[in-house]
Amino acid sequence: MNILVAPDKFRGSLEAIDVCRAIKAGILLAYPNTNVTTIPLADGGEGTAQILTQQARGETITVEVNDPLGRVIMASYGLSGDRQTAFVEMAAASGLALLAQEERNPLLTSTYGTGQLIKDALDKGVKQIILGIGGSATTDGGIGMAMALGYRFYNENHELLIAKGQSLNSIKHIDSKESDSRLRSVLVTVACDVTNPLFGPNGAAHIYGPQKGAGPAMVKVLDEGLENLSEVASAAFGKDIAGHPGAGAAGGLGAGCLWFLNAVLKDGVSIVIEQTRIAERIQNADLVITGEGKVDEQTLSGKVVKGLADFCAANRVPLAVVCGTLQITPEQVRDAGITYAVSVLNRPMDLDQAQAEAFELVKDATFHLVRLFFSNR
Repeated sequence: MNILVAPDKFRGSLEAIDVCRAIKAGILLAYPNTNVTTIPLADGGEGTAQILTQQARGETITVEVNDPLGRVIMASYGLSGDRQTAFVEMAAASGLALLAQEERNPLLTSTYGTGQLIKDALDKGVKQIILGIGGSATTDGGIGMAMALGYRFYNENHELLIAKGQSLNSIKHIDSKESDSRLRSVLVTVACDVTNPLFGPNGAAHIYGPQKGAGPAMVKVLDEGLENLSEVASAAFGKDIAGHPGAGAAGGLGAGCLWFLNAVLKDGVSIVIEQTRIAERIQNADLVITGEGKVDEQTLSGKVVKGLADFCAANRVPLAVVCGTLQITPEQVRDAGITYAVSVLNRPMDLDQAQAEAFELVKDATFHLVRLFFSNR
């Protein structure tokens, strides 16, 4: 029997690689001679770069960059084993987690450090960059990133602006002459799972500004600034992408990637599935087992489980799901193309206990589902 194990993490309990180990242990306890292939997955958010780096037999590169407020920190990204692909998470340099609660102010924060990570990857000679843009502390439309890569932004008096949120409304001219020429020959793919436009009621400032420290007045200033950036950048680059799905991601960094990096925005699950070549492995499997901490309606709209379900259905390979909390109905399980879904909880317990026993719970649940699935073979 060939079983492919491809789970996401159980947030707060097990990283994806540990879920792989627990599921594999349960399989081999049931059937010791089973051929088990494990591939830890992610949905494009936190931890995705690390997983993709591991799958690419790569290494972690650590460099000195500026944090969202311009302070010098050390941040890391992944470089594939063939040194052709960089896996970058903007949160490593420009993330909200880098700031104390009282430091959150998207008028003052910048994506400059993210641009520094990209520049270092270009210095390494990569031909492709995969950029995750979740967890940002910024609403600067990506101008900080762009400045680190040689773009310059000027006001109406042709004075050079500092690239941060409060400068957006002052931009009247974008100078691309000194932008890094290597960007024209590098494919940049951005993991982006939101569809918000750049500005307006559903835009970056209104929807995500408050969680970054913006009050109502600041949200208005930032939204007007992003609209101004859109007008200037659209004229400079000959393309209006403010309404492009995902333009408002990461405080407008989605739009910035389209303008300044000529990037492609894709959902994170698709990128991970593509990079791990998991579709090919599904074709040779008798069963695929995946899992994540909670399976609910959000899971069915684009996370790891749904992505795998689509591939398994296309190849007529059954998919089993193990999870901590199962919050979808049997009808939803069926309609999603999932063959079997089960919570690992085998008795009443509180969250702390469930997290402490997560490895054994996953292993035991897997043992039972595999015995059931192959009982007639």
